[in-house]
Amino acid sequence: MPRPLVGPVPGPAPSVRRVGRTGSFCCMGAVLLLSACSATAGEEPGAARVPAPATTPSPSPAAPSTPAPDPALDVAVVAEGLDHPWDVAQAPDGTLLLGERAGGFTAVLPDGTVQELRADLGDLFATGETGQMGLVLDPGFAQNRRLYSCQGVVEDGGAEIQVIAWTVDAGWTTATRVADPLVGDLPANERIGRHGGCRLRFDPAGALLVGTGDTADPDAAQDPGTLGGKVLRVDPATGEAAGGNPFLGRADADPRVWTYGHRNVQGLAVRPGSGQVYAAEHGPRRDDEVTLLRAGGNGGFAPTGPGYGEFVPMTDLSLPDVLPATWASGEPTIASSGATFLAGEQWQGYEGLLLLGVLKDRGVLALRVADDGTLIEQFRLPELEGTYGRIRTVQQGADGALYVTTDNGGGDDVLLRVTPRA
Repeated sequence: MPRPLVGPVPGPAPSVRRVGRTGSFCCMGAVLLLSACSATAGEEPGAARVPAPATTPSPSPAAPSTPAPDPALDVAVVAEGLDHPWDVAQAPDGTLLLGERAGGFTAVLPDGTVQELRADLGDLFATGETGQMGLVLDPGFAQNRRLYSCQGVVEDGGAEIQVIAWTVDAGWTTATRVADPLVGDLPANERIGRHGGCRLRFDPAGALLVGTGDTADPDAAQDPGTLGGKVLRVDPATGEAAGGNPFLGRADADPRVWTYGHRNVQGLAVRPGSGQVYAAEHGPRRDDEVTLLRAGGNGGFAPTGPGYGEFVPMTDLSLPDVLPATWASGEPTIASSGATFLAGEQWQGYEGLLLLGVLKDRGVLALRVADDGTLIEQFRLPELEGTYGRIRTVQQGADGALYVTTDNGGGDDVLLRVTPRA
């Protein structure tokens, strides 16, 4: 049944407004346990831009060009009554597709109609941080109507995480499984659903990237033979290792592994132009991190035993092939989540920024990153600072707008459309 109409997707967005819950949302799957990924309070919100410390003297500049101004932003609610919307993607026709953690796909049509899709989610494992998580549309969606989801699944009396391929009918009423699973045997924490990952994005070569969590297993992240605590790179047609992967032919490694040594990958963002891939992760008691990835690189997380000993650096620089963090939160953590780059001249001074959804500290963090992956500056977007609660996903749509999902629970979550004010 369609949800209450909030407003059409295209066209200029109104000024910032808050909309309360006007309807309920029926979810499939188990009832979620609302859980936080970090236990301490975050940094003070509303901070001014903070430049990264210089490591080498800067040469005397030539006459500077006038920088583009920072735009004022308009924020509009385009769908409400959602429950933990974990990811969002925009189709070529302008339709927005959401996946909700307790189960279900929701489409926001170009005329503003919000409708649930019929989908077989009877085997969904939704506990704690795990459930229906990442989703992404196939680059050829206009022709093949294919999408991919990453979700917990009840399997053989236990649970695992799987990447499943679906097709969607032209009317956005039904999603049908076509590769079930495309990628299976991803580990899940069956007891409390901790560290399930799981973000999906495509790289410029057309390979599907899958960011996974270590499921609080102390041995997973540093073992290239397992799939937990990794970024996988697979062929979206077969689920097998993509060509050029760094561990092809190695007996001690799974060939689908692209990078390893991760704690809990929450965001993946591909930089326009360069094709660089950045990952956003939750740290333990300090150091949420953003890292520029490279094939075969080690994220550097290595919890100690016995048990899951997390009193270790988020990135241990003594490990082999380690990838230094571009940005780290320090202490306390802020629970950084989804990530996206802003592209397009309409964003003026914000063009090229890497944005992060912030759960615990409730907002959107903006990072300006140099071509080599070093941090230039960081600041928070004032229009989204503390206004809408926990921010799960930020994603630039095909129309150039920024789409943002909240993660407050209780059926009170919203999808936001953010645009630069004309």
